[in-house]
Amino acid sequence: MTSSSSPSQDAQSFAQNYPEGLRADALMEEDVAWSHEIDGERDGDQYDRSDRAALRRVAGLSTELEDVTEVEYRQLRLERVVLVGVWTSGTAQDADNSLAELAALAETAGALVLDGVIQRRDKADPATYIGSGKARELLDIVLETGADTVICDGELSPGQLIHLEDVVKVKVIDRTALILDIFAQHAKSREGKAQVALAQMQYMLPRLRGWGQSLSRQMGGGKGGGLATRGPGETKIETDRRRIREKMAKMRREIADMKTGREIKRQERRRNKVPSVAIAGYTNAGKSSLLNRLTGAGVLVENSLFATLDPTVRRAETPSGRLYTLADTVGFVRHLPHHLVEAFRSTMEEVGNSDLILHVVDGAHPAPEEQLAAVREVIRDVGAVKVPEIVVINKADAADPLVLQRLLRVEKHSIAVSARTGAGIDELLALIDTELPRPSVEIEALVPYTEGRLVARAHSDGEVISEEHTPEGTLLKARVHEELAADLAPYTPAVTIPAALA
Repeated sequence: MTSSSSPSQDAQSFAQNYPEGLRADALMEEDVAWSHEIDGERDGDQYDRSDRAALRRVAGLSTELEDVTEVEYRQLRLERVVLVGVWTSGTAQDADNSLAELAALAETAGALVLDGVIQRRDKADPATYIGSGKARELLDIVLETGADTVICDGELSPGQLIHLEDVVKVKVIDRTALILDIFAQHAKSREGKAQVALAQMQYMLPRLRGWGQSLSRQMGGGKGGGLATRGPGETKIETDRRRIREKMAKMRREIADMKTGREIKRQERRRNKVPSVAIAGYTNAGKSSLLNRLTGAGVLVENSLFATLDPTVRRAETPSGRLYTLADTVGFVRHLPHHLVEAFRSTMEEVGNSDLILHVVDGAHPAPEEQLAAVREVIRDVGAVKVPEIVVINKADAADPLVLQRLLRVEKHSIAVSARTGAGIDELLALIDTELPRPSVEIEALVPYTEGRLVARAHSDGEVISEEHTPEGTLLKARVHEELAADLAPYTPAVTIPAALA
C-alpha cells in the first residue's frame, strides 16, 4: 500500500533537493509543472493564461447572407447582433453549443448574427458581465461589425445591463429578454398572449430606468397647486412601476379565470375516465410533427424554435380501440426563464395531470442528453416527477446511428421514431397502449340488446376482451371502471374480478 504525501511535504522535499537557482529554472519548465496523474484527468484542452482570459471567437455563427437572390426571399432582418457568452463550467464544446443555441434563438427573433465570442471566467463579472477590459474589446468588435445590439448568454442584473451598455454604446439584452420576445411574436391564443405579457412585465419591473423627464415628480396632494401641495409626490418611474403592478394583478386574475375553464374540461375527461398523454420536450424536437402524425391535428410545423406555443389537445385512439387525449405543450429550452415557468405554470399543468408523458428528444441534435436534462428539470418544477415517461427519440432518419444506439441503451424506456417518414410510429402506438392505465375491474356480462348503450360505453371507456352475440343478448367480457361495472352488475352472472387478481 502506497502512502500519499501532502502538497506541503512535496514542496519541502523539492526545496531540499534543488538549489535556489535550479529550483527557479525547474518551476519555469512546462514539463516539470505538468503532472500526468493530476493534469491528465482534466476535461478538454489546456490553454495558456492569456488564451484562457481572452475573448474566444466561435466560428460558424454568422447568419449574414451574401447572395443577393437569397436576401430577396428572406424575411426582413431588423437588428444586427453580436453574441457574448461566459464559460464558467463544463467543456469548451458545451460553451460553444450554448452560444450556437443563442444564435438560433436570435435568428428566430428576426436578428442577423454577425459574430459571437466567449470568455472563460470562474463567474460572471458583477458589474459588466465580462469585465471592464473585455467590455472595451467588445466595443471594438461592435464597431468593426457594425452591430446595433449585443445579446448576452445569461440573465443580466439591472446593474450589469446598464454598465455594459455604457461601455459598448449599443443596446444590450440578455437571453431571458430574447426568449420573451420570441414568445411575444409566436403567441396566438388569448391565454398565451396574457401569459407572455405577464412574464414580460415581471421581467421589466426591476429594470425600469428613468430618462430625462421620467425622474420629474408629480405635484403632491391638494387641488390648486402652489401652497396646497403636501409633499413631493411620485416620480414618473414610480408611477410606471405602480401601473405595471396593477396590470400584472389584472393579468393574473385573467389567467386564473382561463385556468378555471381548462380545469372544467379536465374534470370532464376524468369523469369519463379518458386517459391523457402529454407531449413534452425541447423546442424544435418535433413535438407538433409527432402530434400531427399520431392524430392528424394539422398543427403548424416549422423548423424554428418555439414555432408553436399554444397547447393543443386532440383525441386519439390506441390500436386496441381505447380512447385517450394527446396534449402538445410548450417547448422547453435550457435556462428557461423562471418568469416564463411561473406565467406558463397553468399550461404546464397538462404535463403534471397526465397519465403518461411522451418526452420527445431530437436525435439529430449535437447534445441530446443536454436536452433531456433541461426538460426534466422543468418537469420537476411543475411537480410531474411521478408520471410515467416514454422517451421518444425523434428524427431517427437524420440521426447518427451510434447516437441512437447510445440513447436507446442509456434510456431504458425509449423508442426511436421519425415523425417525418412515419418510421416507428406503429411501435410507439403499441407502447402507448401498453403504458396507459387500464380499467380496474374485469367483468363478464350478458347484456340485452335493449341496453346497447352499455356495450358502447364498454368500447369507448373500457377495454373489450371478447364480444359474442347470442339470442339472449351480447355476451361481453371486458375491463371497465367501477361506475360502468355497477351499471353492468344486473346482467352479470359471475362475480366481478379485480384486474390485479385476474
